[in-house]
Amino acid sequence: MNRTITVKGMGKINAKPDLAILTVNLEAKEMEYEAAIVSAAKKINNLQDSITSVGFQKTDLKTTKFEVSPQFENVRDKINSYKLVFDGYVVIHNLKLEFDLDMKRMSEVLTALANCGANPEFTIAFSVKNKSMVRESLLINATENAKAKAAILAKASGVKLGQIIRIDYNWGELQLYSHTRYNAPDMMMVSEDAPSIDIEPEDIDVSDSVTLIWEII
Repeated sequence: MNRTITVKGMGKINAKPDLAILTVNLEAKEMEYEAAIVSAAKKINNLQDSITSVGFQKTDLKTTKFEVSPQFENVRDKINSYKLVFDGYVVIHNLKLEFDLDMKRMSEVLTALANCGANPEFTIAFSVKNKSMVRESLLINATENAKAKAAILAKASGVKLGQIIRIDYNWGELQLYSHTRYNAPDMMMVSEDAPSIDIEPEDIDVSDSVTLIWEII
């Protein structure tokens, strides 16, 4: 049986965010289904008009969730019992808009949203555009770390590293987001002359691991 050495390499990358991801939540509620759909359509049209006014295309705004559901309310009746009473239809429309991270650009987008008349709730997250490059650098980093550890262990043990017998890696999705978030649950009217937002998002700290098994000779 061949003798082996198993080493887990850790890779760490610090990346500066260069991408803003705007997540918008629109809600409409009406007693009639058709009226709820019409109300939701008006809100999305207002939102689309607002982003095109600052240079985006309507197709840049991507739907991530669309849901229509009946809503019920617990009501106490004359004999002091509770029963569910229909309270209308609620339309939930979640959308996403990505753009290069630039504070002036972000201020333009937020001003347009605040004045679009759709009363959206939104969150802005910060990420990186070239995610594949970050993942590749992270894997290289982790592999080099494993090789360095294996070389030290082999030297200290008086053995030599042979061929790599096996590589184990978990191909899970990496969360390439800054811890910084920009939240605004209630949009208020904002003047176009309002000062620009000045935010410096935290760098993205991400780590990953890879396990290598060498033959030792």
